[in-house]
Amino acid sequence: MARRLLLLACALLLGGCMIGPDYVRPVVETPAAFRFGDREASATANTDWWQQFQDPVLDALIAEALANNRNVRIAAANLEKAAAVLVETRSPLWPQLGYSGSAARQRISESGNVSLPERIPNPHSAYQTLASASWEIDLWGRIRRLSEAAQADLLATEEARNGVILSLAASVATSYIQLLTLDEQLRVAQRTLATYDESVKLFELRFQYGQVSLMNVEQARSQYETAAAGIPPLESQIAQTENALSILLGRNPGPIRRGRTIQQLALPSVPAGLPSDLLAQRPDIRQAEQTLIAANAQIGAARALYFPTISLTGAFGYSSSDLANLFNGPARLWNYAGSISGPLFTGGAVYGQVKQAEAARRAALFNYELTIQSAFADAENTLAARSKLADQVRAQERLVRANSEYVRLARLQYEGGYAPYSTVLQAEQQLFPSELNYAQYRGSLFISLVNIYKALGGGWDIALGAVREPPSHAAGALTGRGTDPRFTERKGNHD
Repeated sequence: MARRLLLLACALLLGGCMIGPDYVRPVVETPAAFRFGDREASATANTDWWQQFQDPVLDALIAEALANNRNVRIAAANLEKAAAVLVETRSPLWPQLGYSGSAARQRISESGNVSLPERIPNPHSAYQTLASASWEIDLWGRIRRLSEAAQADLLATEEARNGVILSLAASVATSYIQLLTLDEQLRVAQRTLATYDESVKLFELRFQYGQVSLMNVEQARSQYETAAAGIPPLESQIAQTENALSILLGRNPGPIRRGRTIQQLALPSVPAGLPSDLLAQRPDIRQAEQTLIAANAQIGAARALYFPTISLTGAFGYSSSDLANLFNGPARLWNYAGSISGPLFTGGAVYGQVKQAEAARRAALFNYELTIQSAFADAENTLAARSKLADQVRAQERLVRANSEYVRLARLQYEGGYAPYSTVLQAEQQLFPSELNYAQYRGSLFISLVNIYKALGGGWDIALGAVREPPSHAAGALTGRGTDPRFTERKGNHD
């Protein structure tokens, strides 16, 4: 009889339907191409992008950050937690086995009219050991839908971790480039200050011999002090950037080693490809879709509450008043039973849960669509910024050359007596900020490349330091015309 009940339960479980909708990736309209994409550039998404700057120090800093950053460790712990939740959620799919044992000695009061049969000793002992089993038959797929939701939550947590890793790598690269930019600006300021110092000494000497006026001396000194006043803020920004970068690396605040200068960094090309080829790899889009999958599965779990719950229970063991005879045949006991329970009137409790699940799915769908739209806007903005910054850097470089020539000619005219010293001052006052701006724009151009890789989601597995090829279905990943192997549509019988 027990075997028949077990076979019946397995048949019901295997043949049972799953309540609720199966997940199908929604269709989202997307642009056919980036407006500011570089069609001539080589595809560079399938590599650790920071290595393209060709600075071993930057490579080492990012590796250190990925190993020691606290946010990455928090994300890893959250991933372990989500994996444990999935194991817990799936556990009711299997029979639950347990055991128990007890030993007691008891004396019953015999005062008054209470009397005990002669064969029952007083006090008496009782010993019992039991093995128990219970199994909820998932006939309507409630537990399977909950497991589906938990698995999607796990994958969403994994993508959140990937997003943390991607953001961390980008933040380290950005901070390092900012540090190199500030270093270059400090070198420009110090070099300019040294030039102005020589001019002050020269004019003071000429003033002693009556060749120039005191006004010329003070004009030169004014230039010197202006340049000197710009150095402390740069040094302060360098220290602050080093401290911020140290925190990203998991260190206490302190100095940061440099490799190449901002002028020596290699300038990578922009990866080319269709938006769906690249943006489908963004962790935030993958996370939003997994959240949608989880919300979709919760609808089925909520609707299953309308239907009865079927459970099987059983126990086998021994019970005796004599420990020596506990495992003898007469002490054996067993039982098995089946139960069914379901709702008749809940005052809208189940209805409310179903409506909550449906509303949560709609919210998750809107969030998924918004995430995709925001991703395209982010990518367009970064590509446009890179395109315009490249033009700005070239124009600023030409301006620095022109101002340098202007200073050279102004000095020649002043030394020849054809122009006043104010002409030299005017030329130098234009050269100094143009050099600072050129360093700033060049650093911004490198940072724009970091932002592009971050916006496109890359094409690599940063956590393992290995290449992650774009999936072959990527052309339809955002439009619903393709499926990710991890996101294979859940198949089931609709009720």
